[in-house]
Amino acid sequence: MGNCVCRWEPSVYRVSSNAKSESPKDQSSPEKSRNDDSKLPSNPKEVEDLRRDSAANPLIAFTFEELKIITENFRQDRLLGGGGFGSVYQGFVPEDLGEELQSLPVAVKVHDGDNSYQGHREWLAEVIFLGQLSHPNLVKLIGYCCENEHRVLIYEYMARGSVENNLFSRVLIPLPWYIRMKIAFGAAKGLAFLHEAEKPVIYRDFKTSNILLDLDYNLKLSDFGLAKDGPVGDKSHVSTRIMGTYGYAAPEYIMTGHLTPGSDVYSFGVVLLELLTGRKSLDKSRPAREQNLTDWAVPLLKEKKKVLKIVDPRLEGDYPIKGVHKAAMLAYHCLNRNPKARPLMRDIVDSLEPLQVPDEVSTGKSVVTIISEVPNGELKTQYSAL
Repeated sequence: MGNCVCRWEPSVYRVSSNAKSESPKDQSSPEKSRNDDSKLPSNPKEVEDLRRDSAANPLIAFTFEELKIITENFRQDRLLGGGGFGSVYQGFVPEDLGEELQSLPVAVKVHDGDNSYQGHREWLAEVIFLGQLSHPNLVKLIGYCCENEHRVLIYEYMARGSVENNLFSRVLIPLPWYIRMKIAFGAAKGLAFLHEAEKPVIYRDFKTSNILLDLDYNLKLSDFGLAKDGPVGDKSHVSTRIMGTYGYAAPEYIMTGHLTPGSDVYSFGVVLLELLTGRKSLDKSRPAREQNLTDWAVPLLKEKKKVLKIVDPRLEGDYPIKGVHKAAMLAYHCLNRNPKARPLMRDIVDSLEPLQVPDEVSTGKSVVTIISEVPNGELKTQYSAL
């Protein structure tokens, strides 16, 4: 999403995302896709007509010329990052474009110019889902642009970018334990809200690059392009094309295409394991048996002595041992190969709440965050023990 500096990651099979489940027959028909594409909204009026029944949040329909003003003609020094979708720029909404938004920093996500069926569907999914969902742990969509071939999304700006960049950076000081647990807690609350919404939503692409942080490390989930309406009534799953990211997607979903809230729980377990170990879900630079994080770490999570050996060494032992054991067991349960045996997100929230104690570290030290700005305008973070 927007202000996360995303790196492209190999997908299991990236295809269109929409609010209706698709049968295998539907998936294999290019003609069906082309026909559906012609029915998709292609201008702001049609988008708003589609949103009317479910929209809860007002969105602004920007023109492309207005976005040029906001981003100073998409200046390269405003580029925050990019991925398979296109590029993301930081911008500021000037007063003459809306007094209520004056000088508001935003992230402008420009989908690439091929205007493909898949790209348009994912763009539209974000407009629909973020237009009807509102929660402190979901990124706020401010507006969009649907003009000719342009498909753009305008979000609130999250100053620290993605968890991926903060957690795996070799330049920034390692995230302290309590901030990692704060991230896990906020993410769990966001997913629980989606799963328990009036119309349940399965996020389907939960990973560190889609989790964004503000200056105080408050967390918001972003990039709802692959989100899917969850099963309702007596249905146990929705059937859909297999998509997601290797290393995060639940194994039963990859095998069957059956999507459940448990699919998100598995992905959450992978991210919790990344926070615990400081390792990426897939890392080809490591020895062969350690390249897949879950394959390597899950067998060790139940053994208290071995768990401490896989904790991120950059933490230098500055963590509560009981908290590590609790987080490790929670990850273990989330990563159960049997989706029915995984905990619900609301139970995960309850499990993580006791771990939200900033000064409960093994050394007994409290940690303060010092934020400063370096000459190139980037933020530099330092943590000091008291």
